[in-house]
Amino acid sequence: MIDVVSLTERLIACPSVTPADAGALAVIAEALAGIGFTVHRFTDGGPPDGPVENLFATRTGAAPGPHFAFAGHSDVVPAGSGWQSDPFTPVRRGDLLYGRGAVDMKGAVAAFIAAAARVPNHAGTLSLIITGDEEGPATHGTLALMEWMAANGQHPDMILVGEPTSDRRLGDTIKIGRRGSVNMWIEVPGTQGHVAYPHLADNPATRLLRILDRVTKVRLDEGNRWFQPSNLEVTDIAVGNPATNVIPAEARARLNIRFNDEQTGAALVERVRAVVAEEAPRATLTAKISGEAFLTEPGLLSTLVGAAVERVTGVTPALSTSGGTSDARFLSRLCPVVEFGLLNATMHKLDEAVALADLHALTDIYERVVRTALER
Repeated sequence: MIDVVSLTERLIACPSVTPADAGALAVIAEALAGIGFTVHRFTDGGPPDGPVENLFATRTGAAPGPHFAFAGHSDVVPAGSGWQSDPFTPVRRGDLLYGRGAVDMKGAVAAFIAAAARVPNHAGTLSLIITGDEEGPATHGTLALMEWMAANGQHPDMILVGEPTSDRRLGDTIKIGRRGSVNMWIEVPGTQGHVAYPHLADNPATRLLRILDRVTKVRLDEGNRWFQPSNLEVTDIAVGNPATNVIPAEARARLNIRFNDEQTGAALVERVRAVVAEEAPRATLTAKISGEAFLTEPGLLSTLVGAAVERVTGVTPALSTSGGTSDARFLSRLCPVVEFGLLNATMHKLDEAVALADLHALTDIYERVVRTALER
């Protein structure tokens, strides 16, 4: 048996800020090997976004059955300053365990490993897909793992991602999809000049303001049954002009669109590009699509997880697509994917903490999920 709290503490003690591993995957590998998993580790990428440590572990039962996988990450965001105690020294205070990664998501990784230890005999295949590159650029993590899985004949039928999805109490929310995300950078060149002689200049700030005014006034869609309306937000505007009497030579802006499954990243980029071309023909637009929207229609997987949550907690979870992005946006290409994990109230915050009772309850939930998915 594996104690979920102790394993969470060992993981928190590894300062695995993306893309550093700091020993986290070694802790996971040791625990998994001890309960019968075959562990594969590999490194992908290089500076500045890597190298990234990744892990795939699998255990096959004696009887045929589906392939059920748990996906998660061992990396964490920077701790920041102002913690009550060292963020990478796990501390129990009262009923809470404090430390960076306690809920996002070392606690969930530990809970699934502890759950797997309770189910030594199962049908089919049980796997863990663990990356050290979820909180960062996500270029050498889950995508590299997916390539490795395809090359090695690993094809899950269902994937549960352990992101902290619960809002007010453990079990109240399961994610069955996520919105897509695209960032765009607009650079508008102009002609520098004296503000008293505007006819001899071309003010790029004026053109940029017209662009932003047009794109922010557009209602992209009305949303649908599972998704809220897509929204565009301006996240940065820069001119860099120290003088009060000079028309600037360049103006720049950045914007982000979070979009539902009625849109695609490429189509949204072209929509904004058309406005830019009309208002500022010399301007350039650069875009990066972080992920497309996806939806796992309610069905076998969400029902299975929901039933386990309700049995352990007495809570009937809501099915949601709210929040930011996760690596589920990549894994959804393989098979049905849902996300379920701890409370998200303190993730990425100072004094991140998880309730000890929630760690035990989450282990119970994951155990029931595994037993039901791979029952012999």
